[in-house]
Amino acid sequence: MIHILYGDITKFEGDVIVNAANRSLLGGGGVDGAIHYAAGPQLLEECKTLGGCDPGDAKITKGYNLKAKYIIHTVGPIWRGGKSGEEDILESCYRRCLELARQYGLQSIAFPNISTGAYGFPQDKAAKIAIDTVKKDLQKNGELEVYFYCFDPNNYQIYSDLLT
Repeated sequence: MIHILYGDITKFEGDVIVNAANRSLLGGGGVDGAIHYAAGPQLLEECKTLGGCDPGDAKITKGYNLKAKYIIHTVGPIWRGGKSGEEDILESCYRRCLELARQYGLQSIAFPNISTGAYGFPQDKAAKIAIDTVKKDLQKNGELEVYFYCFDPNNYQIYSDLLT
């Protein structure tokens, strides 16, 4: 099952939220900053032990003060015009997050719009990659409850149009 929600991912009451993190995993702006703020200072302390994360990969931490039990941190690509493997890296972000969710026996996962903020990935391309990657994974590996949290109306409309 795939759901689209307009709102704040830090309010998700499921198993895991995905953080669109930077390589350091030590917090930043946008959704990354909001998740670190909402989760509390223990998140930063755990992230310091992880040694960062490469683009396209993902790492998991506890959720701390969030309603979600866990946070999966993934580093999306910075958009450089589409000639630097950005689409493959973004697809890998979604795949790795779903792999970790299954590895931990989780049933529900909430994604933000990875790389579409400060990293500049075109929203329409990013949404298509996200939805296609999740659909392929669900067909191959079985059901998870997947939520796409859109923080802005444009992304919400793009996701809604792609799933209807």
